Amino acid sequence: MSVAYKPVIWNRTKLIYDACLLIGIGGYLALYFLVAPQLGGSSGINPAIVKMRAFGSCAFLLLTMILCIGPLARLDPRFLPVLYNRRHFGVITAVVALTHAKAVLDWYFAYAATPAVTALFTANTSYFQIAGFPFELFGVFALGVLVVMALTSHDFWMSFLTPPVWKTLHMAVYLAYAAVLLHVTLGALAVGHNTALTLVVAASAAVVITLHLLAGRREAARDAGFGRDHSGDWVCIGKLSDIAEGRAIIGAAPGGERIAVFRAKGRLSAMSNVCSHQNGPIGEGKVVGGFVTCPWHGYQYRLEDGCSPPPFKERLRKYRLRLEGDRVLVDPVALPLGTVVEPVPIPEGTA
Repeated sequence: MSVAYKPVIWNRTKLIYDACLLIGIGGYLALYFLVAPQLGGSSGINPAIVKMRAFGSCAFLLLTMILCIGPLARLDPRFLPVLYNRRHFGVITAVVALTHAKAVLDWYFAYAATPAVTALFTANTSYFQIAGFPFELFGVFALGVLVVMALTSHDFWMSFLTPPVWKTLHMAVYLAYAAVLLHVTLGALAVGHNTALTLVVAASAAVVITLHLLAGRREAARDAGFGRDHSGDWVCIGKLSDIAEGRAIIGAAPGGERIAVFRAKGRLSAMSNVCSHQNGPIGEGKVVGGFVTCPWHGYQYRLEDGCSPPPFKERLRKYRLRLEGDRVLVDPVALPLGTVVEPVPIPEGTA
């Protein structure tokens, strides 16, 4: 956490994360530069074209992986470490995409009578037909989204824009992916008969869609399971025996609001599952040093009132809860921010 929006020092985990990214990207590009010329026949392929295709395909695969991280983490918690520094993934993807764009301009518009960017938008004006449509526009749009996301990835922009606006802005990554698919389909796939590329693009899109559908179905099933067992207006979140020490179970109020119930030192506390920093799933974190700690970026909150320790000002809404045997019941009406709710003690001898 950075109080004054100063550069955050790279820790060991971030260094390993970034190193794996760079090694993976470098390995892919090296393999592409080695193999692609061999597939071009005796005449080979122009090195400039190889560079353009290498960085373009790399950016597409990176963007595909970015969109797969979220649902994979929902389906299997072992993918959570990949999720925590996903913004690094996005920034590197933007850099690779910019390199692809620069290679395109250098190859196709280097000798244009007008500036390269101007030529890009004016060389093809077949806007009213599918065949020959200026697919470059989709690529420019996707690149713009990736660059904006990279430039606003720092926490300063989240605070300045407010988390809801920042989150909405970054959800445009899905529009960027759709634009990339159109860019490739109307461009590389339309002008050639590259079976391998067609299969890669189709498989990538299918994987992204399938993972999101599976994750959505699982989350919907979980939400439907909660709230069926009511006691008056209170909702049964789950069983006490299912809550590990220092961890939480996550349930949903009838309106869909996620609630996390933490167990720590023989007591239970209920709070919103949405971290006020970046809307991370606080219930997937753990209690560290007496504070609920978000698994995404380490933001912490007190169990009693949901407030971050000074000088931080982030807060989570608290909920009242009670125990009925092994059942954990929560009042689904959220309390005002900063309300003190003493944790509920767990009776001795209870599992």
